[in-house]
Amino acid sequence: MNMEDGAVPVGDDGAVLPGGGDLPPGSGPASLGDAARGDAGDGDAADGDTGRGDTAEGDIPEDDAGPAVGAGGPGLRASLEAILLVVDEPVPEIVIAQVLERPRDEVAAALRELAASYDAEQRGFDLREVAGGWRYYTRAECAPVVERFVRDGQEVRLTQAALETLAVVAYRQPVNRARVSAVRGVNCDSVLRTLTLRGLVEEAGTESETGAILYRTTGYFLERLGLASLAELPDLAPFLPEHVEDVEDAVDERQGT
Repeated sequence: MNMEDGAVPVGDDGAVLPGGGDLPPGSGPASLGDAARGDAGDGDAADGDTGRGDTAEGDIPEDDAGPAVGAGGPGLRASLEAILLVVDEPVPEIVIAQVLERPRDEVAAALRELAASYDAEQRGFDLREVAGGWRYYTRAECAPVVERFVRDGQEVRLTQAALETLAVVAYRQPVNRARVSAVRGVNCDSVLRTLTLRGLVEEAGTESETGAILYRTTGYFLERLGLASLAELPDLAPFLPEHVEDVEDAVDERQGT
């Protein structure tokens, strides 16, 4: 078979090759013409089918499509915001990178970009890197608004009776209910239960002589008042009525102490 005699005309004008018997059956002018042009035409299409062209384009959006484990998921920024919104302590970059199955450097860069964008937009919160991790915090200039909301809108204020009872316990602790009631002049059982439920007062054993339950303030009480210890309580003597000690002596006599 002489391929040089028939290679040029076939595919250029679609004419039938002379001596067609030398060609394999089924290789007519059209098929050979396609083969002659295939290196430049069909070859590109084949490459496209195998992903050489499509993959290069598809890899770009997938970089921000979300975790590698799932296609069509949230983007990296959205994933970071969702995680940081629910953490109760600073979360390290490596932990986030493992969860999202992303390189640590990529996660770290995205976190810093988020923090910078919040600063630029003057959001009411910012993203800080503290204690080896990342967490959301309210912006410093918004502190007065937050404090007013927490103080006025969320906290349940103690009644006057509860404040008076708490003061007696704080300055006379450990103290039993009878002594507290004697100082206030009314029964304080229900108020003491309320203070105990709120974590401001707790039981501190019993009196050896009478078996009465003793009460004292808690660490939460110091935290709420911003005190390091009970020694920082202000001097109460100038505010006490003169008969308080007499009342307490009377209570002691009734209890046999």
